[in-house]
Amino acid sequence: MDFASQHGPRPLPLFLAMLRSEAAENPELAQAALTGLRRFQEAKRERPMRALPVRRRRGRVKLRDAGGEGRPVLFIPSLINPPSILDISRDRSLIRWIRGQGLHPWLIDWGTPGVKDRDIDMAGHVERFLLPLIACLPQPPVLVGYCLGGTLAMAAAARSKVAGLAAIAAPWHFTGYGDEARAAMAAQWAAIKPTSEALGLVPMEALQAGFWRLDPARTIAKYAAFAELDPRSEAARRFIRLEDWANQGAPLPHAFGCELFEELIAQDRPGQGQWRVAGATVTPAQCDAPSVEFIATADRIVPAATAIGLPDRRAGGTGHVGMVVGGRAERQLWQPLADWITALPTPR
Repeated sequence: MDFASQHGPRPLPLFLAMLRSEAAENPELAQAALTGLRRFQEAKRERPMRALPVRRRRGRVKLRDAGGEGRPVLFIPSLINPPSILDISRDRSLIRWIRGQGLHPWLIDWGTPGVKDRDIDMAGHVERFLLPLIACLPQPPVLVGYCLGGTLAMAAAARSKVAGLAAIAAPWHFTGYGDEARAAMAAQWAAIKPTSEALGLVPMEALQAGFWRLDPARTIAKYAAFAELDPRSEAARRFIRLEDWANQGAPLPHAFGCELFEELIAQDRPGQGQWRVAGATVTPAQCDAPSVEFIATADRIVPAATAIGLPDRRAGGTGHVGMVVGGRAERQLWQPLADWITALPTPR
């Protein structure tokens, strides 16, 4: 797959079509977005971070080790974009920052699915990959799941012994997307399913197109805003890092796409208590470890209404622990997450 900067954002033809539509009556916006696009494509890229060393493998899936001496914390990202978002630069790495707090972070790297993976659905990723890799760790870890990785982490926490579960913008109640958005996603899946069946894979471009359609105006506006940035500024460098990350997603196995669109999004099986993993239905109540949930206030891809609603399993706790995230991630997410982990009971 070609991730060359001049071909981004992916899929570029759809981006240009959205630009024509969104800026049809605003030539200044169109010009600014095109200028931003050109500067993004021509910008000099930084040297990428060196990948963390691999300690274990299950098929294509790798367990990466960030080092450290403290409690193991296993980060579980989504499959839709690369895990590098958690270790994206020397000054913006949640993984390395957590290590600096006296913890031992580990990272699931889902790898790149191939045709041989076509029949591995979402539950299969928990059963075949996640649960065995959790069992490889020297003691029960704290799971930290991000986006769909949080959905998978919830299922794994219900099926294994863990020291804690933190979910970050993780969808569970898929009715929270609303009828209109779910109908649009159903139409999108109907359009791409024949291609997915033929390839055995769901192309990343098809998923990206769905994300953009949630808020096309915002997609165009951010490139127009980029045109105004000093290319040497940290804000410009951060934009390039994030957009390059968003353009580098791997495809999903066909069965993963089928389960995601047809059983989770369309039928809301997790939210209805009907999602089966490892031979039985899985519910948040089955996780008896301490739990916390970080909910984004302005996330269109994972709206707050889709949150898991994790029960408070701390000593003496009742109800739902939810932390609202907004603004700088270091202040609104990183420190509260580290504080919560370090306050967990010491394993016996």
